[in-house]
Amino acid sequence: MGVPFKKIPRKDPRKVDSVEKFYPQLVTLGPNADLESIAYVMKEKSSLTLGDIQSVLTNFVEAMRTALYGGQSVNIKNFGVFSLSARTVGTEKQEDCTAKNIKAVKINFRPSTNIRPDITTTRAGEKIDFYDLEALLKKKEEEEGGSGEGEGEDPAA
Repeated sequence: MGVPFKKIPRKDPRKVDSVEKFYPQLVTLGPNADLESIAYVMKEKSSLTLGDIQSVLTNFVEAMRTALYGGQSVNIKNFGVFSLSARTVGTEKQEDCTAKNIKAVKINFRPSTNIRPDITTTRAGEKIDFYDLEALLKKKEEEEGGSGEGEGEDPAA
């Protein structure tokens, strides 16, 4: 089907008297894809079993965590680079700057150009279609409401 979006009104926070404008914001529908659902799709495209793929993916995550926590970045060819970054507190003196100044660590992902979305592509399977979620829901309501039975009519008559 495509990627749904909704229209969100926003003002420019830098301008006190800014005019509200509407921006499309992508939304996700349904539950997240999990390891099992991704493994199932992969199984359908390979000769491996579902259990084999799940095991490989689970081991990959553990190996990647070990590499990241060991100070390395993880570069997966044609996929992207995983690396760590930290939120820190600065100090005036160099000797006061210690590991205690690291307040949070997160994993970053930088996709390679092969996986990065391109909304201008015309190749089948790579094109992202977008649709207005509100318009789709409104159309569905109209179709359900106009199913041949008029308001106030007795369908048994």
